[in-house]
Amino acid sequence: MKRDYDSVYRQLSALLEGENDPVVRMAETAAVVHEAFGFWWTGFYRIAPLASGAGSELLLGPFQGPVACIHIPYGKGVCGTAWARRETVVVPDVEQFPGHIACSSESRSEIVVPVFGPDGTVTAVLDIDSRDLGAFSQDDVPGLERIASLL
Repeated sequence: MKRDYDSVYRQLSALLEGENDPVVRMAETAAVVHEAFGFWWTGFYRIAPLASGAGSELLLGPFQGPVACIHIPYGKGVCGTAWARRETVVVPDVEQFPGHIACSSESRSEIVVPVFGPDGTVTAVLDIDSRDLGAFSQDDVPGLERIASLL
């Protein structure tokens, strides 16, 4: 399915102009992307220090959709893998992804895009889930990475 990521990018660029708060930017991005494409779950996990102070984890951020996992370890699941690899991960069938973290049994496919800070470190990941198998492909990667660059 061909999605109009350019239109969403333009809309978000205008909406986010002048807004510096990262949580606001994530919240608006999740809402616009979710509404534009009707995904099952659209949201962010932010890199946050562990309570123990030893290392970091992904912590649930702004999202649209049903309740979600709150904490995801580095390198675990699709989100943690995208963070560790520093690259977008496309999963046509989550049941076939080793170590998939099932926050919802209704999620069937997933795409996770790392969000990079000005210094090049991963600051968050954009996570999108679908109820349909094969909902995402490499065709979605450039558009979603461009949208993630707005953050």
